[in-house]
Amino acid sequence: MNDASPTPDAARSDGDRLTRFLIEGAGVRGVHVHLDQAWRQIRERAEYPAAAAELLGEAAAAAALFTGHAKVEGRLSVQLRGDGALRTLFAECTAAGTLRGIVQLSDDGGEVSRDLRQLGPDAVLAITIENPPIGGRAGDDRDPARYQGLVALDSDSLSGAFEDYFRQSEQLPTRLLLAADGERAAGLMLQKLPGDGGDEDGWTRAGALFDTLQPAELLAWDTATLLTRLYHEDGVQVLGGKPLSFACSCSRERVEAMLVSLGQDEAEAAAAAADGEAHIRCEFCGQSYRFGAEQIARLFATAATELAAPDRLQ
Repeated sequence: MNDASPTPDAARSDGDRLTRFLIEGAGVRGVHVHLDQAWRQIRERAEYPAAAAELLGEAAAAAALFTGHAKVEGRLSVQLRGDGALRTLFAECTAAGTLRGIVQLSDDGGEVSRDLRQLGPDAVLAITIENPPIGGRAGDDRDPARYQGLVALDSDSLSGAFEDYFRQSEQLPTRLLLAADGERAAGLMLQKLPGDGGDEDGWTRAGALFDTLQPAELLAWDTATLLTRLYHEDGVQVLGGKPLSFACSCSRERVEAMLVSLGQDEAEAAAAAADGEAHIRCEFCGQSYRFGAEQIARLFATAATELAAPDRLQ
């Protein structure tokens, strides 16, 4: 829409949030996601080229969007692998609304392209859902139920690639727009309701109005402003939503368990090679964990005590 300039502060009332809605007169359902602080916390974990950062922001918004569209009880991730300067992009959103993400770049450098068709002949884009095992309970150590869909890389953008994927996989008309800058990331997804919901021209009208939305407006407008400006004539019903935030599942305890699994000799060698202090960095959130020689010795002494078996059955 070009009849009004987007106001940067307009989105602040939403903060980090997912909203599901229904455009009643058009027979269209939708999901809107806006990320502020959550995106900045993901972004500040590492320095990325602008194109890589924008792709990561769009992927994070997409992962959150899809948790509002599909049944996700565990976590949903978007992963992009390429052959060139961008090797791996990973963004994840859990059912609880926590997000994390990372980009891994080639050691050889090179310019990251935003055009998905330029990522190399073996590039892969996937959406993966991991839900708890059916009938599982807290502490269940069975593998989660895993579902994965491969997304064709025939489009130049993530928005176009995901739009085509949902249109083809679900056989329902779909529109999707993603946007990200250094401060915010956002996404909007529309899908025609199955059956005969809405009037005959409802989807066509919703799509025409969707096409007027610019990325800068998607980033700047809160949910109420966006839906009112685009779809007030058809009537919009908010169905629900949830807050979103940055979080990572890494912890010092998990890193300690990883060091123990490596073995004491290898852990001590890692510390010796780094001036007496082993340095482990979480690849997802960038959190650093440091272990000195004395800490490593205590860690394995504790592990030996906890794992020691009794001399006989008791």
